[in-house]
Amino acid sequence: MRVEIVALSTLPEVRPGDDLAALIRQAAATEGQTMDRWVVLAVAQKIASKAEGAVVDLREIHPSALARSWAAEWKKDARLIELILSQSRRIVKMDRGVIIAETRHGLVCANAGVDQSNVEGDFATVLPNDPDASARRLLASLGCGAVIITDTFGRPWREGLVDVAIGVAGLDPLDDHRGRTDRHGRKLASTIIAVADQLAAAAGLLMPKPAGCPVVLIRGFDWQPAEGSARSLLRKPEQDLFR
Repeated sequence: MRVEIVALSTLPEVRPGDDLAALIRQAAATEGQTMDRWVVLAVAQKIASKAEGAVVDLREIHPSALARSWAAEWKKDARLIELILSQSRRIVKMDRGVIIAETRHGLVCANAGVDQSNVEGDFATVLPNDPDASARRLLASLGCGAVIITDTFGRPWREGLVDVAIGVAGLDPLDDHRGRTDRHGRKLASTIIAVADQLAAAAGLLMPKPAGCPVVLIRGFDWQPAEGSARSLLRKPEQDLFR
């Protein structure tokens, strides 16, 4: 198997209300990249959020007492803390200046996905309202094989950040190997591969924040078309040994 990963480098700065699919289509045409059913398109959450208007003016936020207290203790922006709290379904941990939260989507991540990187002025982005729907709209408009909305997450027990899939359309995000056999004939009992996360991580290699390349085309990966949803990647509470 050979997999090709290509970043689009001519995408302009995305702003609220922009037609993201049209911008991607133009950049692909400019760079001679064909968008067909063999392409898995990885799109950074940041530009999906910007295009959908998921951008918050921090000057309009009035911090609560909790936000002000936490911000004062850890030298943070109280408005940003209040925004994180408002985007959280559940606070998993608040300790040593770090907030780990479960978003309304069910994602567990730092700061509930609120981010100020690559955002101008006194603004911050939040996650798209429905990342799966964001992926489906791009898929329908662009005619590629699958779309993954990616975001950068930390990982328990591991240092460093990795891009993962928070929205999926066009492929099954999980490849269930249970019942198959390995090379020695042993039946696999628990192996389920998170292929959407693997593709997101591969695309992330070409998405460093200073590069301005938030869209990556992946070719050569073998998958079967499916409706797909990133919700499949969320572990059920009754199966979560650490909840």
